[in-house]
Amino acid sequence: MVIVDIGDLFWSMLLLIFAIGTIVAGLFTIYFGSGKSRAVGSILFIIGIIVAAIFYNYTTGDIWSASSWGWKTVEAGIISLIGGIIGGLIALGIFLAGIMKA
Repeated sequence: MVIVDIGDLFWSMLLLIFAIGTIVAGLFTIYFGSGKSRAVGSILFIIGIIVAAIFYNYTTGDIWSASSWGWKTVEAGIISLIGGIIGGLIALGIFLAGIMKA
């Protein structure tokens, strides 16, 4: 059993999901946007890359400083996130099946 600090887990998942979300939103806006929208998409993409670098630094300690949290913390967060998504999808499926039968 791995004991993980809840604060480290919170911040690691916050940075990871924020980085992925802003990178994807930035790429989507760059590709489908026009004019000022593309500029906003570029800014989102750059912010996502910066946050991803910060996440990488705190996970491995390779760039600027020593590691704040380790891979076990990130691994526990990702597994928890996947479990939460699967549980939510199962609950949504049961809810929709119940409504469709009613």
